[in-house]
Amino acid sequence: MKAFLVSGTYADVRQVRQPFAVEMAADDEAAVKEKTLSTIGSKHKLKRWQIDITDVKELSADEVT
Repeated sequence: MKAFLVSGTYADVRQVRQPFAVEMAADDEAAVKEKTLSTIGSKHKLKRWQIDITDVKELSADEVT
């Protein structure tokens, strides 16, 4: 599995855009986007359309925290 840094914004309860950045492991970029939408949506009770992924960056082994 590869490590990715996914960043973007989501609409909170007040409809204010909140930034996020999360590290996730997945096989490819499409899988990590799906996993991010699922995780952020579940934690914050959001629909997928309320989450905007702006950047997906693959991390090297020494960049993973």
